[in-house]
Amino acid sequence: MNAKTRIVIIGGGFAGTATALNLEKTYRRDPSVEITLIDSENFFTFTPLLAEVPSGSIQPKHIVFPLRALLKQTKVKQAEVSSIDLKNRTVTAAHCGACGDESLPFDQLVLALGSVPNFFGLPGVAEHGLTIKSLADATALHAHVIDKLEHADLQGDPAARRTLLTFVVAGGGFAGVETLAELNDFVRGAKQFYPNVSPEDVRMVLIHSGNRILPEVSESLSAYALKQLRSQGVEVLLETRVLGRTDHSVRLSTGEELLASTFVWAAGTAPSPILNRLELPRTKAGKIEVDATMAVKGHPGLWAVGDSAAIPDVVTGGFCPPTAQHALRQGKRLAENIAAVLKGREAKPFKFKALGVLAGLGRRSAVAEILGFQFSGFVAWWLFRTIYLMKLPGFERKLRVAIDWTLDLFFHRDTVYLRPLHTARGPGAVSNDLATDAATSSIKSTERHAERSHRMHAPTWLAKHAL
Repeated sequence: MNAKTRIVIIGGGFAGTATALNLEKTYRRDPSVEITLIDSENFFTFTPLLAEVPSGSIQPKHIVFPLRALLKQTKVKQAEVSSIDLKNRTVTAAHCGACGDESLPFDQLVLALGSVPNFFGLPGVAEHGLTIKSLADATALHAHVIDKLEHADLQGDPAARRTLLTFVVAGGGFAGVETLAELNDFVRGAKQFYPNVSPEDVRMVLIHSGNRILPEVSESLSAYALKQLRSQGVEVLLETRVLGRTDHSVRLSTGEELLASTFVWAAGTAPSPILNRLELPRTKAGKIEVDATMAVKGHPGLWAVGDSAAIPDVVTGGFCPPTAQHALRQGKRLAENIAAVLKGREAKPFKFKALGVLAGLGRRSAVAEILGFQFSGFVAWWLFRTIYLMKLPGFERKLRVAIDWTLDLFFHRDTVYLRPLHTARGPGAVSNDLATDAATSSIKSTERHAERSHRMHAPTWLAKHAL
């Protein structure tokens, strides 16, 4: 009896899940091929809608899909990868400390680890900042914001109340803009339930180092987005950098120090720290160098895809951007290339031209560029919701999100504060260009916020806001 061909995929994001799904289609009637996917979570997160979780527009579980239900022929293992032995071709992982390590041999290995927050070694940012990279982050931020409203309503000192209700987001890309826009809608809509909170108490600040927000879209749409946010009461500070963060303040490159109890970091990402343990060719940004077929040079049977890899863009030059539309199609091409290599054929280069980008601005407004056409305002908002609703996996999730959005049109968003009793491990973060245990860093950061206020982690997200 011939031994099975073992394909192991590390990472259950867009790229890793797409690779597994397409491999299943190829080998659905071939018992000689075994596909295994390892991820720290047992679900796939539809990250383009992650920003709507902190505002309560969407229920958290409605934008995630169980990997075991999605991948019916793949062995799914919820585990943390502790080591990868490229020489002996094994991956070591464990569900938890009590379970012990499991060694998984592989013939073909796919690295689809995604990205983690990068705090660039800025003092206090990792310790006193929140992130918006995972479902755990989004739900923690939702609870955190409601907690600040509760505290502010009981606070008699106007200055203290102002600090409690100052929300600062660093990063003018998709993640930062959409997160602050949603929080702005939520807080300003919820203040009617808090009689001691006045409109003047609420302050929303977006900090961006560039000269325009949403640099991924055209200048005209970027200008529209800026005007729209400012008309909604958001302060946008351009060409400004965060220098540090303390318990209740944010220090800026302009010399200003903002007093704020809420600070969300959405201004940088880096490849997973796990990659630092591998002796592989890397770019300055830390991504694995691959050729256009997504194969790692000098390592037969080793592939890298998605945010983990610097994949040459044969259409525009440079490298492929870290968007969902690229990751999904990279996964499909990679599955085809693995199948080709196993049959002794030549792998084909990944080639794809982006279809467009979408960004929500709150209050039924958005910007969109689709196939060269530009949209803004309500039409873009309708396109934003329609396109992403269609792309959600599974009819059940589509229905649940559609119901959430419909209820949001007629009712106020929920302000129930559920104090989390525990936190779960999640992705990591990078600080000072060194791989750190980001799960611990992110969890500690959110727990500190929670403990001070009543009480509490970290793929963009890379704002994977492309079609």
